[in-house]
Amino acid sequence: MYRINFYQKCQLGTEFATVLVVNKVLVKNSVFFPPTAARANGPAEVFADIKTELIRKSIHFLIALSPGMAAINYPLTVLGLMAGVLGYTIMEHLRLSGIKVPVISALTDMASRPRDRGNFVLGPVTLGIGALLALLLYPSPAACIGIYALAFGDGFAAPIGKLFGKTRPAFLFGKSVEGSVACFTATYIAALMVSRNFTISLAAALTATAVEALPLEDYDNIVLPLVVAFVVQLAMH
Repeated sequence: MYRINFYQKCQLGTEFATVLVVNKVLVKNSVFFPPTAARANGPAEVFADIKTELIRKSIHFLIALSPGMAAINYPLTVLGLMAGVLGYTIMEHLRLSGIKVPVISALTDMASRPRDRGNFVLGPVTLGIGALLALLLYPSPAACIGIYALAFGDGFAAPIGKLFGKTRPAFLFGKSVEGSVACFTATYIAALMVSRNFTISLAAALTATAVEALPLEDYDNIVLPLVVAFVVQLAMH
């Protein structure tokens, strides 16, 4: 009978361990599951992240009021968005200088993500600019759908992705399929309620989902409503 001595056992064990490590690295860094998707956070960290995202998206949803306000008084809505962006910018500079503005500074702190700590929180500024430019550049149906895609499509994508997201292919740049489905569904329903047209709604939903998946960070608040409104305007002609 063939016998394996102690040295050979150690050598085989080392080779087996090496194979396991190599396979683990290959899987973790594969095309379909990038390293950012492979990391697992603890329950406390995940809960805190979701809480922050829910606060941020609650503010996000408020931008959906702007098309209705514009229908009532367009000039006042445009001026209100301009004043809001300017006012927040001033208050954020005060916050960073150590001067706390009641309510606004507290909300900003609660809604800040790790990358925002100690920095200017850009999200509310780009949110207001995105809605403002959509209203200025496009007529009512297209601008309305673009802003609703920003408010609801992008608004639902992040919390759904963080709560239920498990599948994160590389072509979504670390974002989840579940979050993208939420973005598509919310945008489609909102666009359908405005346009009453299945083709236009599908075009808006596909566009919003594609833009939301891009690694634009806070600048997606500007790009998403403008691109969706542009596609909707084309689809209506």
